[in-house]
Amino acid sequence: MNNTTSLKEVPVEQAIGLRLAHDLTQILPGQFKGRLFKKGHVITEADIPKLLDIGKAHIYILNLGDQELHEDDAALRMASALQGEGTKLTEPHEGKVAVKSELTAPGLAVIDPAFVQAVNEIGEIALATIKTNAVVQPGGQIAATRVIPLVVAKEKVEQVEALAQAYRNEHEGQGPLAIKPLNSFKIGLLTTGGEVFSGRIEDKFGPAVRRIVESLGSEVAEQRFAPDDRQTIVNEIHYLLDKRYDMILVSGGMSVDPDDRTPAAIKEAGADIVSYGTPMLPGSMLLVGYIGTVPIMGLPGCVMHDPYTSFNVLLPRILAGDTIKRADIVDMGYGGLYGC
Repeated sequence: MNNTTSLKEVPVEQAIGLRLAHDLTQILPGQFKGRLFKKGHVITEADIPKLLDIGKAHIYILNLGDQELHEDDAALRMASALQGEGTKLTEPHEGKVAVKSELTAPGLAVIDPAFVQAVNEIGEIALATIKTNAVVQPGGQIAATRVIPLVVAKEKVEQVEALAQAYRNEHEGQGPLAIKPLNSFKIGLLTTGGEVFSGRIEDKFGPAVRRIVESLGSEVAEQRFAPDDRQTIVNEIHYLLDKRYDMILVSGGMSVDPDDRTPAAIKEAGADIVSYGTPMLPGSMLLVGYIGTVPIMGLPGCVMHDPYTSFNVLLPRILAGDTIKRADIVDMGYGGLYGC
């Protein structure tokens, strides 16, 4: 039994025929950063100039102890324990393993921040993730695991595995790093405003909303127009409800101006309002609610011109099947300042 890991330092000129203990990285500023030699590579005489070029006058020959793991093996074990629905793993590369989307369409990251913190509190290991509820494109990365030293105590990786198993036990077998697929909705869009309804100005809301919706795999099945008249807006919402669209979006008329009637009309149409207003900029005047089980949102003007608003935050969650609650809106304030 070998309880102790030993590292033997060997000059590169004397290393011909020996195997590398870890990946070696080459950095050419502005040109390339990546793996030059892979762990396990058998060094040849032709490799010596390349090793010297990256500042490696010596290499390590590694003998692992029974209770320790190489960085590649540790990273792979951690990632395997953590991956959940909709994900796949990369091979270890320079001591890291990436967790990526295996979906063929955009999905929604599901990551518990408290779990990530618990893993990183163990020490000498690292779990880096994107934020939960972020949209993940096909093949997109949501997390990466690695250990900080070349060799880590097996016990630390076993702690990660135990945390992951406890999480699965509490979440019906789901892993801590998951991606939920987005449902494909047929959406009814109602654009309000006398200036658009009368033809005085061109509609800019429709194209902007379609672009966002279609980027997430859904479609605006029908667009209607209404003047700034509360009863007309109510009637149009009921029309869209009768068409049994999966979701209703009402654009325009969301400010506090006297001519803006949309929020009151949405409520009068029968919506249970979750929130009128969000602590996020841009998009603070957004309304979200439900008429029965049908989500309805009132979209402020910033959706037409700002690249990322509260609409971009909440729409993917609804498409993923989440029911938006007041607490979700309150949480949007922290980190919710974009481009202001």
